[in-house]
Amino acid sequence: MIQHRPHGIEHPYAASPDQRIPVIPLAGETVRLGVVSSSPAVCEWAADGEPVVSLPMAPGSVAAADAAALAGGEGHLSEAQAKALGGDDAWSVESPPLVEGTSYRYRFVSSSSAAETEWFELTPAVWTAEARGTVTGAKVLGPVEWLVAGAVVHRARFALPLAPDDHVVGFGERYDAVDQRGRQLDAVVFEQYKSQGVHGRTYLPMPFAQVIGADGNGWGFHVRTSRRSWYDVGVSAPDRLTVEVELGAEPTVDLAIYEGGPGKVLTAFLDEVGRAEELPSWVFRLWASGNEWNTQELVMAQLDRHRDTDIPVGAVVIEAWSDEEGITIWRDATYRVNADGAAHRAEDFSYPADGAWPDPKAMIDELHARGIKVILWQIPLQKTDLELTGQVRADAEAMVRDGHAVLEADGSAYHNRGWWFPKALMPDLSVERTREWWTDKRRYLVEDLDVDGFKTDGGEHAWGHDLRYADGKLGAEGNNLFPVHYAQTFGDLLRSVGKAPVTFSRAGFTGSQAHGIFWAGDEDSTWEAYRSSITAGLTAATCGIVYWGWDLAGFSGPVPDAELYLRAAGASTFMPIMQYHSEFNHHRRPLRDRTPWHVAETTGDERVMPVFRRFAQLREDLVGYLTEQARISVRTDQPLMRPLFFDHGDDPAVWDYPLQYQLGDDLLVNPVTEAGVTSWSTYLPKGDWIDVWTGEAVRGGRLIERLTPIHELPVYCRAAAWPELAAIFGL
Repeated sequence: MIQHRPHGIEHPYAASPDQRIPVIPLAGETVRLGVVSSSPAVCEWAADGEPVVSLPMAPGSVAAADAAALAGGEGHLSEAQAKALGGDDAWSVESPPLVEGTSYRYRFVSSSSAAETEWFELTPAVWTAEARGTVTGAKVLGPVEWLVAGAVVHRARFALPLAPDDHVVGFGERYDAVDQRGRQLDAVVFEQYKSQGVHGRTYLPMPFAQVIGADGNGWGFHVRTSRRSWYDVGVSAPDRLTVEVELGAEPTVDLAIYEGGPGKVLTAFLDEVGRAEELPSWVFRLWASGNEWNTQELVMAQLDRHRDTDIPVGAVVIEAWSDEEGITIWRDATYRVNADGAAHRAEDFSYPADGAWPDPKAMIDELHARGIKVILWQIPLQKTDLELTGQVRADAEAMVRDGHAVLEADGSAYHNRGWWFPKALMPDLSVERTREWWTDKRRYLVEDLDVDGFKTDGGEHAWGHDLRYADGKLGAEGNNLFPVHYAQTFGDLLRSVGKAPVTFSRAGFTGSQAHGIFWAGDEDSTWEAYRSSITAGLTAATCGIVYWGWDLAGFSGPVPDAELYLRAAGASTFMPIMQYHSEFNHHRRPLRDRTPWHVAETTGDERVMPVFRRFAQLREDLVGYLTEQARISVRTDQPLMRPLFFDHGDDPAVWDYPLQYQLGDDLLVNPVTEAGVTSWSTYLPKGDWIDVWTGEAVRGGRLIERLTPIHELPVYCRAAAWPELAAIFGL
């Protein structure tokens, strides 16, 4: 066995052992060539017109596994990620320096067998200012540069102006900073399991940003592409924002420029890419979930506990409901396999009384009677493990046979190259026929069982520049759009049954604004993750995401201490979506549920239950306000979770307090994000404000210090709105 793939597995941030690094080398550079071989290998290398030479290879991976690309610490995906890049039987060699204008070819030969690879072609690239395409759009500072290798134009690079006092916000959901000036980043959908703020990676990127000047006005830009792009925001040159864009067959970049302040720019962008629609008021109630709530008995016990402790809950997300193979059938259900892959109906299933889910319909009906909505987990992958049988095997066979799978360049079915659900098939949701085929298998859940929504998890598993989609796009153009199609697919299923399109996604791209609710993805229970999650919510809002939340206090690792948990709960009370969740831990003790009673029992802190109850009950009282403000947000494009520069852009001081925000038009929120503090400073912009906990009038335009007991965080109301909102806070 001997294998070399110039692009490797196409992990966007790390190399695989069989890869060429860099994939597109520059003239004057050397290139590192990797191969996986069961025996020692030799690289045969030749330049144009030169004889073939043998380059001896050394054992070892072409590049050590990029530790930053793989999550550190523990968690149910850490071990899988650590193995993702492999490295066994790896050999590598460094080429001679590449000469501009010279083409090369190479192959690998096993020294102890007859195995050999095909010949691979390589032409080094150069950056040139010679016109090779077009960049349309104002504000481009010349010259435009083009990355050219032979006759192929791979990328364009150009600059946009930055004034000394400009701030740059946007680029989708970002965890490291609200103002991205002084940073380098890219736009590619990626599953960074935990520590997104450390690594600068995101599930939900967008090639869109706003440049906001000292007076609050400015401009924005949108690179109209679904291909990968890169941004140097004043790092290499402080007066320039440098943009680099992957190109397709046509070497063109379509750049939209929008003039005006943040609100005007956002409206122009959403006019183009789509905006959120109003969702029902129940989405603003508390959401509850735990990955180990994997039986009907456990789910009902947790919701009984909510009832018995007077902690109101509006929705339960049931993650571990299915066999986790096809994600269509309740675990332990008995049924006849549809060998052709056809969809089942509710009457096709029976449920053993001693099974995990003895009566899903009765459970959902009971929850509805209590005013609790039910959301079921999904992932857009179809397992193909050889030992699998039954419906999951029949569905996988039908998926390939009937042309519903994303394809490799050679026309074979693509198998997931990532670490989660490895080698699974991926449905081609770019076209209606597959969207319908995929959701028909789940239709009975909505039509017959009355499920209210879907947690559309995953969505980041399309790796490969040359994957083939049925809508005609190749992977380089279609991969970033996959999570958009995914959320749309399940939203359309819900609409078709007369329900609101409540999807709950972590991945997305330009166009995701129009498709449901988002959460900030996987994170540990740390103060750092808490702060980065707030940043994620604000940056997502700047790009038009209205309905957003996070796993309050984190979902992974040991149970958070009481202080972190309650500070996070207080902040989440004043965010668009309030929900808690906990990671799968194989049911090992101590359990890791993030339910308030489990946190109380684990920490031994008697404050947890009464304080969490107070916040959950306050959240119930805020539902009317949030519903109205979401309606206003959808109508006006003013974010629901609103960075202060939207309403107070002419006040330069607001940039010094990036974690403060408005919740709608009338409430200003300043989460407590440090441990051990008893008071907290809030910058109040000019105007008249009311402290919502005391009813005290406060003059703005200055820094306010207030005591912050564990059951309070600084929240201020615009004085003009206080008569309408005072009752919510019992004043």
